[in-house]
Amino acid sequence: MREFLIALMLVVAFMAGGMAGGTQAIAKEHPDGASDLKSEYVLTPEQFEETRQVYFDRCAGCHGVLRKGATGPNLTPIKMGPKGSKKLRDMIWYGTGGGMPGWGKMGVMTEDETDLMVKYMMNEPPIPPQWDMTSVMASWKLIIPPDKRPTKPEHDRDIENMFSVVLRDAGQVCIIDGDTYEVISTIDSGYAVHITRMSASGRYVYTIGRDGKATMIDLWMEKPDTVAEVRCALDARSIDTSKFKGYEDKYCVVGGYWPPQFVILDGATLEPLKIVSTLGYTYDTEEFHPEPRVASIVSSHIAPEWVLCIKETGLVWLVSYKDVNNPTITMIEAERFLHDGGWDSTKRYFLVAANARNKISIIDTLERKLVANVDTGGIKPHPGRGANWVDPEFGPVWATGHIGDDVISLIGTDPEGHPESAFKMVRKIQALSSGNLFIKTHPKSKWVWVDHPLSKKEEYRTTLGIFDKANMEAGIFKTLKVADYGKAVHLEYNKAGDELWVSIWGNMGDADKGKAGEIVIIDDATMTIKHRIKNLVTPTGKFNVYNTMHDIY
Repeated sequence: MREFLIALMLVVAFMAGGMAGGTQAIAKEHPDGASDLKSEYVLTPEQFEETRQVYFDRCAGCHGVLRKGATGPNLTPIKMGPKGSKKLRDMIWYGTGGGMPGWGKMGVMTEDETDLMVKYMMNEPPIPPQWDMTSVMASWKLIIPPDKRPTKPEHDRDIENMFSVVLRDAGQVCIIDGDTYEVISTIDSGYAVHITRMSASGRYVYTIGRDGKATMIDLWMEKPDTVAEVRCALDARSIDTSKFKGYEDKYCVVGGYWPPQFVILDGATLEPLKIVSTLGYTYDTEEFHPEPRVASIVSSHIAPEWVLCIKETGLVWLVSYKDVNNPTITMIEAERFLHDGGWDSTKRYFLVAANARNKISIIDTLERKLVANVDTGGIKPHPGRGANWVDPEFGPVWATGHIGDDVISLIGTDPEGHPESAFKMVRKIQALSSGNLFIKTHPKSKWVWVDHPLSKKEEYRTTLGIFDKANMEAGIFKTLKVADYGKAVHLEYNKAGDELWVSIWGNMGDADKGKAGEIVIIDDATMTIKHRIKNLVTPTGKFNVYNTMHDIY
């Protein structure tokens, strides 16, 4: 009971801070010098809390929990006040040329939510509480201890061809058999799970929700289910496991957005072992930053360490897990506002988008240094994990699309075989549309697939662009319309590399109309739809066990 109350008090403190911001802003002058809040911007406590939740869900990822700005601009009253209500409303409703989606035009935010968000930006942001080891430990639940779990798989399914699928707005993850397309199990998770990762053995699925809750799912069970959970932060996006030889399935790490920190966990139980703050100084100006969040994390194949991207300070941390109580950290200066990224085909070089600077930072994890910051020639690169293939002229390449531009950028990654093009942008290809979030291929495929869920044109949000690896210069080879509602998002291959799965992200409120979501399965060779897994609730990310284990993308 005591542990529950500690956790509850911290969450209530966060909400109370939000409500206080709504009621006290009239009487107080803004700390940064702005004038008293105008009556037109006053929010009731209930409105403030409602809008704070919308901001937390839709906006904090780019603008920060403290609204100080990151990928997106500073949204504090002193910055937003001069713009006026109409300009702010248009910005939220229609989006911007810098890559911000038009939340209203896309149907994600209602007119009332948009009007309240304008007012919210004129109120001082609430200060969220910290979430220290006492809070983390209080949230830890070991549901099924390791010695009570199956000693061998309780089914004859191919675990390596299972998919972990995020049912975003339902706060759930479902496990789907990639051979039969059967939904084997639907499991409660954290809210709006961002990614899932697999243990080195492939037995366990680890999820991380926007609410900082991590869960661990055992795929050996006849009906896979959660065996442990823990809340490592109040807002989080990233999780990964230990993969280096001798450390398989031993550890797990969760990166926090708020508080800015990472937590090392026991890989078999999720018991919290170590918590480390990422507070620090920007690499270029060496100014203190109050919110340097942990963005993408990958597990090194070169050494027993994780590669952590510290978003706001522009640093890539190589965190050793040889001694988790005394972790050594190598800090590499890269570029600011680091976000998503992935490995090149050799798994030596890590490429990550510094999307507000329109660059890709390339880290050599063997030499432990920055190789280059490459300008992509587009606005807000968003690679997901990116895509690797062999270009007929430039050899091995890695590619990213862009949120704010209709281009695909190819970067050479072969310093030995193609030194003249290594770590440079070698091709800039015209895409179907801006609004791309994920690009995907497979070593056995001839094609490169691109989604456009944030396109300003509705027709393109459910249309995939297909490119021929052997002739990228020719541009789009074919387009494929995959649905008549929602947004087509996140691309993933099956284990064999002959099927591409794409999510149709609908609206939770349209479940009774059959438009909450589904997964469309495409035959890679013929580029035709072969199956639909229907009646899923807002599916987004989906991760094949084999491909995720081995970082195949």
